[in-house]
Amino acid sequence: MSLHRNRDTWGGLPVHRLEPPRDPARASDRERNIWAMFPSSAPPTTWSEVAAAAPDAGDVAWHLSTGYGKEMSFPEVFEGFVHAFDTTRIRSLVLGYWGTGILSEETVNLPVDTLCAHADRFPALRSLFVGDIVSEEHEISWIPRGDVTPILDAFPELEELAYRFGQSNTNDRTAPVLRPTRHARLRRLELQTGGMPAHLPVTVAACDLPALEHLDLWLGDPFYGGDTTLDDLTDLLAGPHLPRLRHLGLMNSPTQNHIAAAVAGAPVLARLTSLDLSMGTLDDTGAQALLDGQPLTHLRSLSLRHHYIGDTMRQRLSEHLEPAGVAVDLSDPQEREIWSDPVEHHERCVLNGEDGRYIEVSE
Repeated sequence: MSLHRNRDTWGGLPVHRLEPPRDPARASDRERNIWAMFPSSAPPTTWSEVAAAAPDAGDVAWHLSTGYGKEMSFPEVFEGFVHAFDTTRIRSLVLGYWGTGILSEETVNLPVDTLCAHADRFPALRSLFVGDIVSEEHEISWIPRGDVTPILDAFPELEELAYRFGQSNTNDRTAPVLRPTRHARLRRLELQTGGMPAHLPVTVAACDLPALEHLDLWLGDPFYGGDTTLDDLTDLLAGPHLPRLRHLGLMNSPTQNHIAAAVAGAPVLARLTSLDLSMGTLDDTGAQALLDGQPLTHLRSLSLRHHYIGDTMRQRLSEHLEPAGVAVDLSDPQEREIWSDPVEHHERCVLNGEDGRYIEVSE
């Protein structure tokens, strides 16, 4: 999972990045000279011009963002957007960078609060991604952690929700990312972070989500706030709380071997059609736990991408599962890092996982 590129599709639609109008008075002399010489390169200067050049409102997933040092704040971009476009036809939204400076200096829940304040303008919204922010804009650990519960309350017809976030930038590290709630229509939930707080998987299991089919959790590193343990996954793995769940992703963990062993014996496994244990530190020990546990041959796909599994074990996994029709993703194999300095080796292992193994996304 790359954090170096914004999404190019969401909710089954191509993403269109909205470019707000430019104020010519705030342009540099060089920019104005270029626009004078090449009028076709001049950006729109009004929201009407932006709308006239844009795709049909219902044909794309709209990416709304600002950017470090940009002219408009996120509320200004959003206000211009909802007044220039027929938002009643918009099915998919992607909310990206939402500050004009460092995000930690912005209101924590700004994108969520802004969208919820305009919920009545988006009756057709079915897919939402909050926080499509790439590492070039902000490291994931720096993205303020808010509360997405208001979105589920404000959009009862929503079917897909992804939320990317980092560490809490308040003194209250227990502030919830999600509170127990009911949502009858949500089919897909992705919670992406370099450090998942322990309450979050517990809360997901406590929610009433009868339609949920697809769940991805990036568990992350303790150094970046990821204090989720196996005990916090117990209710999810037991199975009864999410009756329609068919895909489970427990990813990006420095304890991926232990998670694999827990999943291999979990009641929920039997009714899954796809399992994702990618992005973490899985090695031969975790792979063997999967082979020793419940049968996996009923799965359509098993992703172990970004792993530390050896060649022999990879071959065993493929030979065991692929003849049964399981698509096994063993791409992006990693090498352990070993340092000649014992002190440095110990310190890095403490911060970055077991024996020089790294998760894919932390900082």
